[in-house]
Amino acid sequence: MNRRSALGALGVSATLFGGVGPLGAARAAATRGVPPPKITDVKVILTQPADDQLVIVKVLTSEPGLYGVGCATHRERPLAVATAIEQYLKPFVMGRHCDEIEDIWQSAYVSSYFRSGVTLNNALSGIDGALWDILGKRAGLPLYALLGGKSRAAVPLYCHASAIELPDLEDQVRKWMAQGYRHVRVQLAVPGFAGYGVAGVATSDAVAKMRPEGVAPSPVFEPTPYVNNTIRMFDYLRSKLGFDVELIHDVHERVPPVQALELAKSLEPYRLFWLEDPLAPEDVEWFQILRQQTSTPLAMGELFVNRHEWLPLVTNRWIDFIRIHISAVGGLNMARKVAACCEFFNVRTGWHGPGNVSPIGHAVNMHLDLACYNFGIQEQNVFSPTVREVFPGAPEIKGGYMYANDSPGLGIDVDEKLAAKFPYQTPGGSRGNDRRLDGTIVRP
Repeated sequence: MNRRSALGALGVSATLFGGVGPLGAARAAATRGVPPPKITDVKVILTQPADDQLVIVKVLTSEPGLYGVGCATHRERPLAVATAIEQYLKPFVMGRHCDEIEDIWQSAYVSSYFRSGVTLNNALSGIDGALWDILGKRAGLPLYALLGGKSRAAVPLYCHASAIELPDLEDQVRKWMAQGYRHVRVQLAVPGFAGYGVAGVATSDAVAKMRPEGVAPSPVFEPTPYVNNTIRMFDYLRSKLGFDVELIHDVHERVPPVQALELAKSLEPYRLFWLEDPLAPEDVEWFQILRQQTSTPLAMGELFVNRHEWLPLVTNRWIDFIRIHISAVGGLNMARKVAACCEFFNVRTGWHGPGNVSPIGHAVNMHLDLACYNFGIQEQNVFSPTVREVFPGAPEIKGGYMYANDSPGLGIDVDEKLAAKFPYQTPGGSRGNDRRLDGTIVRP
């Protein structure tokens, strides 16, 4: 941190150094007892510069030129989130002081009476992130500094490898390793069946003929072939790659609890970095049995929206990594508390971070990753040149690490005019269209 930023954070006028501009003026005004700026407008920006429908929030203030940005992305139901912000949260926060982050979060959280739903949590996350961005800008500090400062120089990442055939999967992992990555998620197609994490896989004619009459056309998933195939995948990869690379696998809640237990126990010799979402949120009490019977590291939380879903898993030490989607639990203000709670139980963080987390959401992930002592690993998403143009200041990725640019606040912005050139192609996505052979719907 340079001298100007440090003194600015303490409220020392930027004019002492010949500095002017809106942020310097704001700090100078603070020394004269002027109240902090107020929220004057809340804008929702809907854009799809890549595959996913993004929901971005921009909070404007009474200080000229001072605003913040936040992520409220819920790819499957983005218009519902946008409506919640525009019709309910915007009127609720208008005129509030920008530095009342905790009180705004708590009062907005209960303002709907019914709470802890993913739509309202995402809406609240967008405003919450923008307020933290504003706070960092007013202080002249990157957000991680306001969270206690760096615990590490950069953020280690894990990348994704997926393939239809094992040799191709091995080649992908080796390519990532050559680029400096030490953690790789691996997913392998199940011959003839649908699965998770591998693109371009169709149900074979032979499998389709095994279905009874009257089943609606859909991809076919069966847990037993998947479990067997996954064990085969790790046996092959460890025999070829050894144990120097950390391997991750995502079950994505698709198998019955007893088969999740079978899989976790069978994978113990292959020493995974973690087995992700082995159970559905509806089955979290099974984690007690899972933890007692297997040493395979467990990661969970991508679909959690309520503290009561994850709290027992943490306090009982039934999981090793917390994997929440930060905007789905209400944003940075909640996620920093989740991380602090997890630290006391030696549960590490592994925030959800694919393409349906906007670059602004990834910036939030990154600042928490830098500041949290109990950081584990961060999921990577590679931003295309177009996405980087829409979101100037998006986190930089080099050699398996993500780096902060050290600009005040989140260090990222959104180009509204350019974002408008990428309207939604559909009103949202959809999950859950795979079915068992007999037609039973499979959790996505």
